[in-house]
Amino acid sequence: MRRAARRLALAVLAALAILLLGGCRTLGYYAHVGHGQLALMAQREPIAEVIADPATDPALRERLGELRDARAFASERLGLPRNGSYTAYVALPGPYVTWNVFAAPEFSVEPLTHCFPIAGCVAYRGYFDADRARREAARLRGRGYQTYVGGVAAYSTLGWFDDPVLSSMLAPGQDDPVGVMFHELAHQWLYLRDDTAFNESLASFVQRQGLREWRAARGKSPPDPALDAHERAFVSHALALRDTLAAIYRRPLTHEAMRAERDTAIAGFRAWHAQVRRERWPDDARFDRWVAEPINNAKLVPLGLYDRWVPAFSALFQQSGGDWQRFEASVRAIAAQPRATRSASLEALLPPGSAD
Repeated sequence: MRRAARRLALAVLAALAILLLGGCRTLGYYAHVGHGQLALMAQREPIAEVIADPATDPALRERLGELRDARAFASERLGLPRNGSYTAYVALPGPYVTWNVFAAPEFSVEPLTHCFPIAGCVAYRGYFDADRARREAARLRGRGYQTYVGGVAAYSTLGWFDDPVLSSMLAPGQDDPVGVMFHELAHQWLYLRDDTAFNESLASFVQRQGLREWRAARGKSPPDPALDAHERAFVSHALALRDTLAAIYRRPLTHEAMRAERDTAIAGFRAWHAQVRRERWPDDARFDRWVAEPINNAKLVPLGLYDRWVPAFSALFQQSGGDWQRFEASVRAIAAQPRATRSASLEALLPPGSAD
């Protein structure tokens, strides 16, 4: 109890330090985030009690039982933090817990960043209320930015609080909740201020590799290789589109010419997706909605952050002989480097032809 109170006090003090330097809009934002986090914490129920409750739906009891076992696996086999995170459950009213607002200038793929007292500078701003997120996106569009609002099924407080399993993690259409839990625990394991691409790519690798090992340990088949191949191809081409747009924006063109070339590039990406869906993955509609809805610079930001260095971490894991302790030591050695050197080290690990 004292440890939790100390963490809460430190978090509040850190937030106040920023609030005293900010304006009214910053004050309102931190009040919103603080209220949302405390409200979430107040709803937590120990997973053991939810499982033992006769009124619990059998399907939920089974999923929570698997997550309870996977939580132990995360610490024992993957070396992820051993703490109170993901030992409690919260039932939410909808499919998301927060909404992230991404923004980028019309003629740049570099995101607008926001700096916070603990997390450092990140490429998005999160809200516990969808309407607040949409209002912030509208405000940024009024300033000339392109925006994208994405729902989030889980997030990490980086170990400041004991994060719960959320019903949103179990919602239809979400990634495997075991992998999502591994992803969020990886943020507690290692997090670098002001390097979102490093943090998210590392967590994404831990999510995928950890899930493979978890399924193998349970005697389950690995994720469908065809689905995995489709996802890799989709991300690779989306990142290539991002690189194409960046190249367009660097050229000495008029704004009208940039817009025309951008539209052509996006149309080409959509044509590629339609072809591969028809010829190679006719039954996998996971990315159809993403492609059909408007595509802009801001919408491409998350892909550049979450996937950029995943092939590099995969190569490093192979170099470590699949040993998580050796992998952790190697990752921490790279993390200790200055940012430019760190990026060069990861670049050198990328297999030929990997999207970056």
